[in-house]
Amino acid sequence: MNLKVGSIDQFEQFSQFTNLQEFNTHLEMWLAVHKDHFSKGELVGLKRLARFAAKIPGVSNAKIGTVLKAIHEEYSGNGISRSTFKRMIAKAAELGIFTVHETERKNGSQSSNLYVFNRFPKSELPKEGKMAHPNKTSNLSKTIKNQKNTKRNGTELDHTFISDRIPKTFVEVLKYFFPEAKTIEEFWRMTKIAAYRNNREQNQDQVLETAIHSFKQLVRKMKSSSVAKPIAYFYGILNKKMEELYFEDLFEMGFTAVDEKFFMNFFYKK
Repeated sequence: MNLKVGSIDQFEQFSQFTNLQEFNTHLEMWLAVHKDHFSKGELVGLKRLARFAAKIPGVSNAKIGTVLKAIHEEYSGNGISRSTFKRMIAKAAELGIFTVHETERKNGSQSSNLYVFNRFPKSELPKEGKMAHPNKTSNLSKTIKNQKNTKRNGTELDHTFISDRIPKTFVEVLKYFFPEAKTIEEFWRMTKIAAYRNNREQNQDQVLETAIHSFKQLVRKMKSSSVAKPIAYFYGILNKKMEELYFEDLFEMGFTAVDEKFFMNFFYKK
């Protein structure tokens, strides 16, 4: 039976999230793993639809025309087509990012769909305590299972025991893949090392943003192939990105190509 169309408030019961931040975090995890499934235009449509799911976290009944109009206005007339948006809906629904419910008016005619965004599945995440047996096709699960559990007096300490020195945003992103406090702290320790080595430690916002982006690249790699040492792989990505930022600053200050060669040699001789 189709749902009766009405105010978005009547669909509050469909929300799977306690607040907007939790919804955004789960959406980021979906995109970290499945971003490559979508074209550029489809991603624009998905992200815009998600913005219409802010009043009730993760629930939207916006009309396709309304979403397309918003995109058109935001990109100064360079929007996406209805067919592109519908392809996005089909892909996202198939991947499980959201569930589509048809709605109808009082007279029985079809109205706009209800889009209910889903939580990132726990089957993709490491379990607390003993790891579940991974699916043979899931390299991400295999990699996570290889990680050593953090133990103290026989009890694993999860992310709720994390040090206050670790940014909450960083913890929110990592905890869905690595819930152990010690592992998250090790990721952050490597972040601080990379930041110090590349003279980034004073720009905390940039460091945090770069670290989260690098972690998402790690997750995408883990999804497609086995990563023996995720923290080391993460550090490699992060250090490279911070080196790029460092040299961008040098050029802005007027350094020449000769200077760049000197500093590159200096770095790799360490």
